[in-house]
Amino acid sequence: MGLDRAMNISFSGVQAERIAMELIASNLANINTTRSLYGDPYRRKIAVLGERTLNFADELSRAQSKLSNGVEVIDVVEDMSPFPKVYNPGHPDADSQGFVRLPNVEESTEMVDQIYTSRMYEANITVFNTIKKMKQDTISAF
Repeated sequence: MGLDRAMNISFSGVQAERIAMELIASNLANINTTRSLYGDPYRRKIAVLGERTLNFADELSRAQSKLSNGVEVIDVVEDMSPFPKVYNPGHPDADSQGFVRLPNVEESTEMVDQIYTSRMYEANITVFNTIKKMKQDTISAF
């Protein structure tokens, strides 16, 4: 595997983790949003990562070398877990029995996801910088 390809794979990981971090930030920002455009509470969003797709020629060479193409966000899905209910009859979004449906976002889950995602981001940056240094050392050797 060439160094350029390794840099591209690492950079794709950085880009994917950045998008995942943005979704986590959005989830935390909407942790108290009880009414969205559709009338329901905010639904937690999750990034689904997968192998980056390539054109036919690149796919053929990848299959011959059995290497990865890198990673990308292939979809953003909504968490379909039920909305928790809280009794608050004075809330404007309370139903006839006085219950308010809250978003299905849990701060602890988002914080754990944020730590994991930031570690993955940092690891990809470290790999990228290591490869960059290897390239610089190779050029300066000549």
